[in-house]
Amino acid sequence: MAAEIQPKPLTRKPILLQRVEGSQEVVNMAVIVPKEEGVISVSEDRTVRVWLKRDSGQYWPSIYQVMPAPCSCMSFNPETRRLSIGLDNGTISEFILSEDYNKMTPVKNYQAHQSRVTMILFVLELEWVLSTGQDKQFAWHCSESGQRLGGYRTSAVASGLQFDVETRHVFIGDQSGQVTILKLEQDNCTLVTTFRGHTGGVTALCWDPVQRVLFSGSSDHSVIMWDIGGRKGTAIELQGHNDKVQALSYAQHTRQLISCGGDGGIVVWNMDVERQETPEWLDSDSCQKCDQPFFWNFKQMWDSKKIGLRQHHCRKCGKAVCGKCSSKRSSIPLMGFEFEVRVCDSCHEAITDEERAPTATFHDSKHNIVHVHFDATRGWLLTSGTDKVIKLWDMTPVVS
Repeated sequence: MAAEIQPKPLTRKPILLQRVEGSQEVVNMAVIVPKEEGVISVSEDRTVRVWLKRDSGQYWPSIYQVMPAPCSCMSFNPETRRLSIGLDNGTISEFILSEDYNKMTPVKNYQAHQSRVTMILFVLELEWVLSTGQDKQFAWHCSESGQRLGGYRTSAVASGLQFDVETRHVFIGDQSGQVTILKLEQDNCTLVTTFRGHTGGVTALCWDPVQRVLFSGSSDHSVIMWDIGGRKGTAIELQGHNDKVQALSYAQHTRQLISCGGDGGIVVWNMDVERQETPEWLDSDSCQKCDQPFFWNFKQMWDSKKIGLRQHHCRKCGKAVCGKCSSKRSSIPLMGFEFEVRVCDSCHEAITDEERAPTATFHDSKHNIVHVHFDATRGWLLTSGTDKVIKLWDMTPVVS
């Protein structure tokens, strides 16, 4: 009797819908136009472009606007079609796009910063424009009058900015690795708290206003999930990139986090699972499993006539252990370790196959991603890279 051939399981992965090319320099930021087959992009080549899909199936610019300085960032509000563009010279230029996306009308300029604008947010409910710059300033302006309402000096150049409309809390991530939370009033702000969990600079922030969770991506290759609403100070670490995390987006309806990085990876994390906080690493002068001294413990080395060993840490229990007592490696997805990490031998035996089941999927975009935008209604993801290319992906096979 012939052996029965079992079909291989289908690998679910993003579907590349379109490559949008034509920019002369890096596309620093781009967004999908809701309810339209269109993309708005701002580039280091000083251009603002609105790309619309033509009958040929290709995207061509319906608007090509040259700005006085390189375009560093943008914020687009679909309801009002208001486009706010941050420039390398510190100016924020505001435009209104026509209904057919064939014309952009200048509204006003804000002299917001002394140097390059790094992030912009337009808050329609309050008529505020929030921004950060390389001058280490966070500022907010009234979008009606154009007047500056207030500012705050950050500890380093900010590279992540999020805002919660309900509580008027602003979250600022900077290159020192710190996240600052401010409470904004009409014309003043108060410092709520700061927290630090990354060993590298914060590169991106993403806010979930329903679960009240903040995600921060970093140049240390990790993502941290901060439980702001629970007020318990819980921080869950997610390790799934081989290079700096450069962009984050959140699919709120499915509770999936999308992180993208310099390694070209698109990682989709299932945040609808009960995750565990990683333990703090314990200090010890000797292995907490076999009691062998570490190499700086001269007294115990002399007393026991043994050469000191190098210290390691188990990623599951946090104990200080020697190499012999931590010879095994394992993935611990519920702790955020999707790759295999060092664990002590006893923890390795205790980890079940169910606990090793992955909670994230990994996909290769084939370009160094600098920014992403997710359109939840269609399940489309836009990625822009250092290769000057914008890619549109259908994420419904993996974000569902």
